[in-house]
Amino acid sequence: MRIVFATNNEHKLDEVRRMLGGSMEVLSLADIGCHADIPETGATLEENALQKARYVYDNYGLSVFADDTGLEVDALGGAPGVMSARYAGGKGHDSEANMAKLLAELGENNNRRARFRTVIALLEKTDGGGEPRLTAFEGVVEGEITRRRSGSAGFGYDPVFRPDGYAETFAALGPEVKNSISHRARAVKKLADYLLSARR
Repeated sequence: MRIVFATNNEHKLDEVRRMLGGSMEVLSLADIGCHADIPETGATLEENALQKARYVYDNYGLSVFADDTGLEVDALGGAPGVMSARYAGGKGHDSEANMAKLLAELGENNNRRARFRTVIALLEKTDGGGEPRLTAFEGVVEGEITRRRSGSAGFGYDPVFRPDGYAETFAALGPEVKNSISHRARAVKKLADYLLSARR
């Protein structure tokens, strides 16, 4: 079976392909010739993930899944949330600017509780040929925002996010530990379990 992962991020692709083993062929956007800048205009992570999956399904007619991730900080009312990658404004994903804004917004607030959340939307072709079947998966890691950056691995907000049960930030823990406990790994595992069980 072939399925599209609506991304060109090689790390994400490798992670999913490894978890699914040889049970199915996971294609990237480049693999299917999709070079469009797929819009992400949803108000929630769920809407963005579905929007990306829907674009691929409607234009290429293939079973597809897409993900979206956000950092939710309690003291900021759940911000940056769906705006995590563009929190500081401007074009592109400026991690340094995003972290600087986050730490400035929190200031000396002692409530540092936060979570990373990944949502995956899966659209599967049905035998009847009508509307695709939608299934969603979620992965969450609870933790807190540190007062200063720590660690050089990872990306995004990893240098200021310390997951519960660990003394170091995601960036200081390193990719092997982070990838084993991360929000995306948890969501992907649910997706993989579903896809593998459906084909037994």
